[in-house]
Amino acid sequence: MDALSKLLKTQDWLLADGATGTELFNMGLQSGDAPELWNADHPDRIRALYQGPVDAGSDIFLTNSFGGNASRLKLHEAQSRVFELNKLAAEIGREVADQAGRPVVVAGSMGPTGDIMEPVGTLSHASAVEMFHEQAEGLKAGGADVLWVETISAPEEMKAAAEAIALSGMPWCGTMSFDTAGRTMMGVTAPALAAQMDRLKHPPLAFGANCGVGASDLLRTVLGFGETPKHVIAKGNAGIPKYHDGHIHYDGTPELMADYAVLARDAGARIIGGCCGTTPTHLRQMRDALETRPSGPKPSLEQIVSALGGFSSESDGTDGAGPTRTRTSSRGARRTRARA
Repeated sequence: MDALSKLLKTQDWLLADGATGTELFNMGLQSGDAPELWNADHPDRIRALYQGPVDAGSDIFLTNSFGGNASRLKLHEAQSRVFELNKLAAEIGREVADQAGRPVVVAGSMGPTGDIMEPVGTLSHASAVEMFHEQAEGLKAGGADVLWVETISAPEEMKAAAEAIALSGMPWCGTMSFDTAGRTMMGVTAPALAAQMDRLKHPPLAFGANCGVGASDLLRTVLGFGETPKHVIAKGNAGIPKYHDGHIHYDGTPELMADYAVLARDAGARIIGGCCGTTPTHLRQMRDALETRPSGPKPSLEQIVSALGGFSSESDGTDGAGPTRTRTSSRGARRTRARA
């Protein structure tokens, strides 16, 4: 049995990690730089990146390989280094996990290619599978326990990633990013993602949502998955993004993220973490809340709004309505993209 399945069999919930980009920018990464190059150039910083969530109590952390496919790395003339950089990302993670003194899962992050797939765009299914497979093999060679496809918008890209991972023989998880009106950028709804995961020949161990427009919307998406036999993932952003002194900061407090974590658990998520703006300080309070607050019934939409702020739109994506924005309270989160 793989490491993630073992943990899921023994624990009611697992704490995942938080933001990658937020932490790397704090370490000196500049806008436009490729974080994956730091796996070779600054391994000490990547080790610190992983150590943060482990020390905060995370059971799972994602590797610094979100943009580690050939299409993304080509922007930095590093497309020939896909295997190397992904292998390094996982190797550093393996070292940190093995020294944790408890079971910690190393999840090999695989983000979108950045290209639009056929027939709308030019990226063919075969090319996407090839790119994802190359990345998967690097992460596998470096010692990742599971592969983690994240921030996907198109079902065709998720299908290509699943096929590529099947070729590598690795277990995997997959999350999409849902935007305004409860849909991904390519129009996928929560029920549609759940249905797709049931149809895949190489299904994931768990699936869910990450990033998107904030914690309130993400929990509405989790509720939208409905009853599913698969484990559900919730990785929401920490508050509202604000630009200050040349950087984007998120104003979601550790207390807000602790409330979010408990609501995510009660909504049915088995793997709970943060995305943009979520630091180890947030993760510590999330873990404490999950350990000390009793489980409750599935939260209503009204309870989510009361705790975390309003939704970005009236629609959850299942009624065919367009993205009509509603007022968001100061505790809510607004639209953001990428895994910051």
